[in-house]
Amino acid sequence: MPVTPPPVDTAQHLSSHFILHLARALHAHGYPAHRLESVLGEVSARLGVEAQFFTTPTSIFAGFGAQDAQRTHLLRVEPGEPNLGHLSRLDAIMTDVVDGRITASEGSVRIGQLLQEPPRWTRWQTLVAFVLASASVSSFFGVSVFDALLAGVLGLVAGLCALAASRVQSLAPVLEPFTAGTVATIAFTVAGMTGGGNAYQTSLAGLIVLLPGLTFTIGLTELSTRHLASGTARLSGALVTFLGLGFGVALGAKAGGALASLAQSQEWVWLVQSPRVPWWTEIIAVVLAPLCFAVLLRADRRDVGWIILAGAAAYVTSRYAGRAMGEELGAFLGALVVSAGSNLLALWRRATAMVTQVPGLLILVPGSIGFRSVTSLLGNETVLGIDTAFRVAIVGISLAAGILAGNVVTGLSRPEFAEGDRGATT
Repeated sequence: MPVTPPPVDTAQHLSSHFILHLARALHAHGYPAHRLESVLGEVSARLGVEAQFFTTPTSIFAGFGAQDAQRTHLLRVEPGEPNLGHLSRLDAIMTDVVDGRITASEGSVRIGQLLQEPPRWTRWQTLVAFVLASASVSSFFGVSVFDALLAGVLGLVAGLCALAASRVQSLAPVLEPFTAGTVATIAFTVAGMTGGGNAYQTSLAGLIVLLPGLTFTIGLTELSTRHLASGTARLSGALVTFLGLGFGVALGAKAGGALASLAQSQEWVWLVQSPRVPWWTEIIAVVLAPLCFAVLLRADRRDVGWIILAGAAAYVTSRYAGRAMGEELGAFLGALVVSAGSNLLALWRRATAMVTQVPGLLILVPGSIGFRSVTSLLGNETVLGIDTAFRVAIVGISLAAGILAGNVVTGLSRPEFAEGDRGATT
């Protein structure tokens, strides 16, 4: 005899439908596994839905109902880039639903409408952010004025490549090696023509937005919270991106050297004799870099001031603590300040902590060190490459420990729905 399926509770079905919509949207906008599973579990409990979740960077499994009568859903998803503006709005929708201000059905509709909204920042604003981010980061390296200007040009090239990849689907899988090769070719050609310069540092500054340091740090955090499948997959993705960038730079260095040998001329030598960037440019860069990250991460304009404050606090803490106590402890304290401060700010503002936490961590992540490790290995400098890779691991673990310690210090190891507040998610 055919088995009759159990009757479907309409309210439970609508709640489950909303939870699945929310899961896909949060995943697409950059939620790591440990946060996503915690948030979805809290939302389900508040809506009276018995559910279990398992997430990876490419999939979400959701089981609704009692163990012996569970309905399981599989969502095939792609790793998404953080969209801080949408995350803030999703947090508001999620809270309105669990607090009963709107129904689960209305929440699903609002999520769909949110995902259909046009980009918050225009293409030219995004390109300007690429340029200023690269020029700002180059000032941290203490390069010359000419190299800082060249880094801005390379940032523009990287931005144009990223925008092209967003419109040409076939270009997306090779974005990192293609962009790195183009940027490095220009940097090493200019360095060869002028007989000097800092081709490696300007290439690094031009590619800074594409470095997967944040992905690497999130992967370590997921491993630290025992989300082994997601953490391993994310670390593997970061490694592949590092290798792609390193290959592109190695290829670009060869191409740039060949082009420079054909066009070398003494009339360009004066460019490398330009003075170092003045000390006060670092102060401007500390403000400008988080502002650029706010644009690139598509944050709401009302959050820009808080993002700049978080980035400045992270940089100042890690820099001066690192000078006094070492790079690893500086990274730990910087992440601790960003994590704890974002949690407290989220509770006060009743918003998601990721709005300030992600940009703050971007100032700290060891992407440039990992990039240096890969290029050293590709250049047959095996010992230096392994030593640098070990530094990447130590700094990454320090950041992950700082993030988790920030949750503990603020008493928010699971802060999604602090009592009496709109869910601050950290």
